[in-house]
Amino acid sequence: MKHIPRILSVMTPFPYSVELHTPLHKARELMNAHDIRHLPVTDKHELVGIISDRDIRLLADNECKGTDGSPLIVRDVFVDNPHIVDLNEPLDNVLFTMAERHIDSTLVTRKGQLAGLFTITDAYRAFGEFLREHFLPGDGNDAA
Repeated sequence: MKHIPRILSVMTPFPYSVELHTPLHKARELMNAHDIRHLPVTDKHELVGIISDRDIRLLADNECKGTDGSPLIVRDVFVDNPHIVDLNEPLDNVLFTMAERHIDSTLVTRKGQLAGLFTITDAYRAFGEFLREHFLPGDGNDAA
């Protein structure tokens, strides 16, 4: 009998992260340079939240400046109280919690330190692999 996989097996390991007081335009540049949409946020190496490209788009203008014209920093936009799990957490628990909380990412830790990131893109990839392993491909002639 197969066991439910742990989050460790499907997460993105060793993700890039950004400090809380980093200028927002630097966080955006890091995301763009590495083609990523989520960055864990740390404060003095302690995990405190997450920021996404969507957060930046919704709350900041193209110049990454506040309404008063001052430069925004990650602290102005990040989401605190992120979903955090240990790398041995069963994948089904993570997926159900993400669905219940309507969130698209989970931070993964090992002994309290950032070890990985799990996003809906990772979930799509894992589910696609699961389908390929367990089902034969259709020939396209199946009736709906």
